[in-house]
Amino acid sequence: MGSIERIQNVAKRVAKWHAAGHQVVVVPSAMSGETNRLLGLAKELSTDADRRELDMLASTGEQASSALLAIALQAQGVPARSYTGWQVPVKTDSAFTKARIKSIDDKRIRADLDNGKVVIVTGFQGIDPDGHITTLGRGGSDTSAVAVAAALKADECLTFTDVDGVYTTDPRVVPEARRMNVVSFEEMLEMASLGSKILQIRAVEFAGKYKVPLRVLSSLTDPLIPVEEEKNSGTLITFEEDSKMEAALVSGIAFSRDEAKITLLGVPDKPGVAFAILGPVADANIDIDMIIQNQSVDGTTDFSFTVNRNDHKRTLDVINQVVIPQTGAREVISDQKVGKVSIVGIGMRSHAGVASLMFRTLAEEGVNIQMISTSEIKTSVLIEDKYLELAVRALHKAFSLDSDPSNSATEE
Repeated sequence: MGSIERIQNVAKRVAKWHAAGHQVVVVPSAMSGETNRLLGLAKELSTDADRRELDMLASTGEQASSALLAIALQAQGVPARSYTGWQVPVKTDSAFTKARIKSIDDKRIRADLDNGKVVIVTGFQGIDPDGHITTLGRGGSDTSAVAVAAALKADECLTFTDVDGVYTTDPRVVPEARRMNVVSFEEMLEMASLGSKILQIRAVEFAGKYKVPLRVLSSLTDPLIPVEEEKNSGTLITFEEDSKMEAALVSGIAFSRDEAKITLLGVPDKPGVAFAILGPVADANIDIDMIIQNQSVDGTTDFSFTVNRNDHKRTLDVINQVVIPQTGAREVISDQKVGKVSIVGIGMRSHAGVASLMFRTLAEEGVNIQMISTSEIKTSVLIEDKYLELAVRALHKAFSLDSDPSNSATEE
């Protein structure tokens, strides 16, 4: 949605699916750079703007692109109607700039679909119980699209982006990265949570909860490519595992540069200390990721955790104003020059030695591990951010993701 020409191409693609007999609902994002431009204007006026007003401002970007897309479709002879989130309505809670969808009323959408119209719903936004416009956070259009698809019990949710599917890792870091034809929901959820920018994690969570089939496709292909061909391209996110997934050690490497580490030193080691530290942070609507607590020495311990780098200052404010006075911790230190790299794969459930290969590979490259987090199908490490790309390339090679398709859980 970066220009009038791109909007016209989107309209051609939508018109093609409509002509093929499909009922189509489109959830567009704002035009490229528009949300950043609007929030930049707000920042020039205030570095601590009211979050309700930020939502009022940011929501206008999607409203403009939705109306422009409806106009473009109508110019091509396709009946279309656009709606804002509050007109549908998409009902959310009142957590401005990070709202969560509670319900979607599908009556108006279904009525238009039954009358042969293409329906366009603004992504990224909704309305809270008091009638205030809310936004879902950056990338929230993905979440909106999946939520609408779930409400309508859609056959499939097609997500068009600037890449042609989900890759074993970012091709800009590892040129040998391969596109995966199919990826399991669990793997996609892990990759989204660990830094993959293809889909927002909340969109994947919604898809998993309501069993919405997702397909990631390129918006840069010919918009008039036959529907049947487009149906089978990109990457399908599936909810069923097959025998090939058991053979895979690792399916992909995810990484994130948006990390900050917070460490409290000299925390009194007693029951409830973890809640005393993390409770106030969670109450401030700050997401916590990796956590580590050191062994108690002389009745005190050191406690470290990571947050998104954008939440670094707010987290330190909570720690200094609430946590330290309540816990009696000696001091807090922080580090924003860290990054997270993760290996993901369903095959890790049934193969021993995967984590040790990861650690050995990083050791051979001289990369020091600061924190470790694991689940059944992933292992994540926190490292200095200057070593992030080196670590990704080394791990991609170590797990043969660049050369041996049999090691990918998702190649057909």
